[in-house]
Amino acid sequence: MNENTKLSNILKNLSILYVEDEENIRVNVKKVLELFCNVIYDVDNVEEAKQILEKEKIDIIISDINLPTLSGIDFIKELRKIDKTIPVILLSAYTDKKYLLEATKLKLVDYLTKPIDFNTLKNSLLKCVQDIIDNSRYMIDFNNGIEYNVSKKILSSKETKEIITLTSKELMLLDFLIKNSYRVVSHEELKLNLWDDEFEATDSALKNLMNKLRKKIGKETIINISGVGFRLEY
Repeated sequence: MNENTKLSNILKNLSILYVEDEENIRVNVKKVLELFCNVIYDVDNVEEAKQILEKEKIDIIISDINLPTLSGIDFIKELRKIDKTIPVILLSAYTDKKYLLEATKLKLVDYLTKPIDFNTLKNSLLKCVQDIIDNSRYMIDFNNGIEYNVSKKILSSKETKEIITLTSKELMLLDFLIKNSYRVVSHEELKLNLWDDEFEATDSALKNLMNKLRKKIGKETIINISGVGFRLEY
């Protein structure tokens, strides 16, 4: 699996907040974004965007510059006072030196000129994913109040922030399921990747390891597809 494929798989599990006041553009770009990512919040003004940010976990922000009441530049300026690392892509219908100069101060991942090319947008999103990994922001929220920092490999309680210890094998299993969360992973594939010694890679060893991990991240999080394998769900 090449690096872009890995980043694309991670992107599928992230969430994007998209701010654009022109409805036709917003609808069309959202359709493109849905090809890359499962969770898209699209709004037409900054006030709604702020409400989404308060209620939901947002990983990437895409915003047009020319918005009613408050510009995209001013929106990101406000955001940077409380969050200095969330990846941001700004969009503009034209290239303006004044805007470009202001934008460079906002730690943007990209500044794109509309209309947006499919591949350009995809590459910008993959850069956002890499930025998330580099800043250790790649967090997975499990349904039982447990979160996992994929970059730092730390499992913890969201409420108490208490760290939950994982054995090396549990960590290997969790990381493998995360990397392949877009599909069902077979029993044989798991045994092949988790054990060097084929005599240790038994069905009972895999079952025992799976049960231990389930106790820590939630039984309902690892779905057992009878006779086929397992899939991580979050």
